[in-house]
Amino acid sequence: MTMDKIVALCKRRGFIFPSSEIYGGIGSTYDYGHYGVLLKTNVKNEWWRAMLSEREDVVALDSAILQHPRVWEASGHVGGFSDPMVDCKTCGQRFRADHLDQLTCPQKPSKHPGEAEQCELTEAREFNLMFETNVGPVKDTASVAYLRPETAQGIFINFKNVLQFSRKKPPFGIAQVGKSFRNEITPGNFVFRTREFEQMEMEFFVPPAEGAQWYEYWKAERGRWYEELGLRPDHLQLREHDPDELSHYSSGTADVEYLFPIGWSELEGIANRTDFDLKAHAEHSGEKLEYFDQPTGERYVPHVIEPAAGADRATLAFLVDAYDEEEVEGEQRTVLKLHPRLAPVKVAVLPLVRKDGQPELAREVFEAVKGRVQAEYDEGGSIGKRYRRQDEIGTPFCVTIDHQSLEDRTVTLRDRDSLAQERVAIGALADEVAKRVAAPWRSPKLG
Repeated sequence: MTMDKIVALCKRRGFIFPSSEIYGGIGSTYDYGHYGVLLKTNVKNEWWRAMLSEREDVVALDSAILQHPRVWEASGHVGGFSDPMVDCKTCGQRFRADHLDQLTCPQKPSKHPGEAEQCELTEAREFNLMFETNVGPVKDTASVAYLRPETAQGIFINFKNVLQFSRKKPPFGIAQVGKSFRNEITPGNFVFRTREFEQMEMEFFVPPAEGAQWYEYWKAERGRWYEELGLRPDHLQLREHDPDELSHYSSGTADVEYLFPIGWSELEGIANRTDFDLKAHAEHSGEKLEYFDQPTGERYVPHVIEPAAGADRATLAFLVDAYDEEEVEGEQRTVLKLHPRLAPVKVAVLPLVRKDGQPELAREVFEAVKGRVQAEYDEGGSIGKRYRRQDEIGTPFCVTIDHQSLEDRTVTLRDRDSLAQERVAIGALADEVAKRVAAPWRSPKLG
């Protein structure tokens, strides 16, 4: 299976399509259509469920995209958030100098940049990845600001505020979901690497002596989350960073990696950031960012364990993992075998024919179920085509209203994965579908 098939499905079924397409598009930016919005929202909701609903030690935050420029000086982004860049004087394209062996030459796709005879690459130079903007009506040096390149710093600068209102003490976490922006030199691979993306990050503040054990805890916990939502274990791995890979603030970092069509690539990073961030912001702001334990009289700067995931990458991984092609009754079927909790639509209501009172009864059924789960009414085209359409958007259950439905008020409930069909009373349908969506689920790809 190639990434091209995922891209084609996303465009065909309205999950994701290129942004500004009527104007020729803009590099590596995408718009989420109806089903893409529902899917990514479900991914984020499952993350919130794992962080907040199922725990007592994490609180939520939504910090601003625009923050004081000194935030990024303290964090090291102004001085050190850069990638090495080279230009090709022949084709005018720019490339990451450390990714040349992974890229293709625009004029000779069989070769890497710099390998073709006509290539002429410049010396590598550092390129800061932050988007710069201006605040206020006058554009001058005093008005310079940045679109945040990560959500984490908004959490650190609010540590003191959260301590005051939350009545939490270490170990506890602050979680948020939000947009970040990085002026990537060579974005690509669909929504895997874009300049505008959404992060799901949590900073878990712990007593310094407990940093190592919580680091191990969160590595296991985050891997479990992906498996619980259906990603195949043999397509997931946890890769520890070598010492020379570690960021300046990290005493240990591990990536949850997924086997995309482009190879093993990072889904989420779990880092032991030690006390670097709180100390850096305390030094630059003059505010004490520490915890005082009244019972013991101990005062300390907490260490931080950070699970940082990409909502777009996670959405892409779930799409890739769910994609399947199989033969059903002599015909090829494309289907997204998504976990029912992630599926954009949980149940589709389909009248067999558009006459004999079936559409009216189907509308009644639709009204009964839509208040319980995300539902869709579909009467366009043959019943076979409608099944195929729902299979391609990952709808786990289809309800068909037929002639028998008018006689005994039962409907056919079809399972996406097994294709099993059974009769269910209309009065019991909403409860039955809700129960099946919430039930433990195992990917059919696991056998």
